Amino acid sequence: MTFPKLLLFAIFTLFITKIDAQKFDLGKVSVKELQEKTCPSDTNAVAAILYTKARTFFIYEKEGFYINHEYEFRIKIYKKEGVNWSDWKVPYYTGYENINQDVVKFSDCVTYNLEKGEVAKTKLKGEGTFKNNLNKYWSEAAITMPNVKVGSVIEFKYTIRSENKVKFPVFNFQYAIPVNYAQYVTEIPEFYIYNPITSGFTQIKTDAKIGFGYQNYADAHNQGLHMSYKQINTVHTAENIPALKVENYVDNLDNYRSSIDYELQKTRFPEVPEVNFTQTWDDVAKAIFKEKDFAKQLSDHSYFDADLRTILKPAMSETEKIGTILKFVQNKMNWNKEFTYFFDKGAKKAYQDGTGNSAEINFILIAMLNAAGINANPVLTSTINHGIPVYPNRTIFNYIIADANVDGKHILLDAVNRYTSPGILPSYALNWTGRLIRSDGTSEEINLVPNIASKEIYNVMATVDANGKINGKCRAQKTDYNALKFRERYSNADQESYLEQLENQYGGLKINEYVVENKNTDLSKSVVETFNFVSDNESEIIGGKIFIDPLLFFTQVTNPFKQEKRTQPIYFGFPTQEKYNINLEIPAGYVVESIPKSITITTPENEALFSCKILTADNKIQISATSEMNASLISADFYDSLKEFSQKSIEKQNEKIVLKKI
Repeated sequence: MTFPKLLLFAIFTLFITKIDAQKFDLGKVSVKELQEKTCPSDTNAVAAILYTKARTFFIYEKEGFYINHEYEFRIKIYKKEGVNWSDWKVPYYTGYENINQDVVKFSDCVTYNLEKGEVAKTKLKGEGTFKNNLNKYWSEAAITMPNVKVGSVIEFKYTIRSENKVKFPVFNFQYAIPVNYAQYVTEIPEFYIYNPITSGFTQIKTDAKIGFGYQNYADAHNQGLHMSYKQINTVHTAENIPALKVENYVDNLDNYRSSIDYELQKTRFPEVPEVNFTQTWDDVAKAIFKEKDFAKQLSDHSYFDADLRTILKPAMSETEKIGTILKFVQNKMNWNKEFTYFFDKGAKKAYQDGTGNSAEINFILIAMLNAAGINANPVLTSTINHGIPVYPNRTIFNYIIADANVDGKHILLDAVNRYTSPGILPSYALNWTGRLIRSDGTSEEINLVPNIASKEIYNVMATVDANGKINGKCRAQKTDYNALKFRERYSNADQESYLEQLENQYGGLKINEYVVENKNTDLSKSVVETFNFVSDNESEIIGGKIFIDPLLFFTQVTNPFKQEKRTQPIYFGFPTQEKYNINLEIPAGYVVESIPKSITITTPENEALFSCKILTADNKIQISATSEMNASLISADFYDSLKEFSQKSIEKQNEKIVLKKI
């Protein structure tokens, strides 16, 4: 039932089929398009992309080839909420070390409206164009189209000029609104061989054939020259593409967007040895370790030796050393919110400043572990929002964690997040696999997905009075990733505000005498909350009988899986187990008339389980319930069975315990 890796991304050579590219041209908006009131393929759509086209082609100048990526869009606005599509943003890279930064230019930006039966045009002027620096690596070009309203059609074009021939910008076939037609054309000289990689679930048709290219250019003496060569001309098209809709329990929506990505495989210029860019993961690891000067960052211990001697005690075990060093680095270092595996000022300067990026902080951790005699190495990872490392390439990584090897066991560590503990990573780092890299050039795939369930255990002692009011005491224990989530959200929260939120979450009960343990102290231990409570909402009196929800305020009422169909895998992040042990004392003068039957519900392949058992003795009722999710990711193919399982467990939870008067 778990979603297999090979189904998530289809990586394959081009499927060649003969198709006829449709003709769409800017400036030819029809009255029919302007009159259209709703999207034919999705009547709920707020807007639709009538067509999107892109063309990638090479231009030769004195210094060599550069690439133009040209994009055209025509968008129809159907509803007020769709007016937001008149704002368009294009991120572009400016952080190259050896080549010029990318350049973005908008053109042919026009809004079309129907006025008195005629097509009226409003052109974008300079004040509607913007450029912003996002960070030291990325900038953003943006436009705001003029005079856009319900019924408008907007068109625009932009060009990205780039010297980056290793990787093209990803071409998206799918957006948050429907796309009627999408076309991506590439014209690649024979000197460059690329590997096109598709993702998503849309059928993309491809026509590839060999053609001829030519270039007119000037040499160093401004004399006109001419170059001709063979080239591969490819047309990728797709039609009637549904909107990529946000669904519950999704890790990164872009992972499932239908798109195509070109990666450079090799170059083969005349009279020059062929250069192969196709790499193994070992090739990638070796190159990164060497190019980013990891060895130097790990070998310098001078700046922290005195501190290390202070915090370590002679009798400490390796496990104790790991926990002590992790906590020290977490407390000393402040993260500048930059996800990267590059160094900015280096680990030593970051340590002295007390502030650094993710690579610098975790390299300090790795270096200190090694200095303490722990075998530790960096692990390259990609955060959830950055994408999945499916095939060998350097651009997929944007983060580093630490691996400490103790008796052959991998213990993963992260000092960037202040609330992690040994073996517990930030949730954004739980993204399939990472790549452990060593100074000798070897590497190893490391599984980042937890395989041990994080638990929430609730023990409740309560009494029910003759009016149906329930008084009691609750002890809630959260382990591992559930403890981490709690600490991230509430460690610095105002307790009064948190308790108000908790009371609302539990249906309006009143909480007092609240105590929490291990919230900010020993992060390797469970978070434990205890509180007294009073509730009027977990029972009803009908016809002199008292009807009680067996799980009290923990009762689930709504099925989170409401969609008829599901296209994306269901992502939970980590396995979980919730256990409820509830002891109820019924009021004097009442007896138990009926209780729900004990039951165990599972999905077909036991990825999820719910069990509930209720026992009675004299005036006591004992309820024991368990809810388990044993997978981090489940295929959409099993959505129906998961939805049915969830509905059955909810129905069981909402069966009542019935008390009657003697």
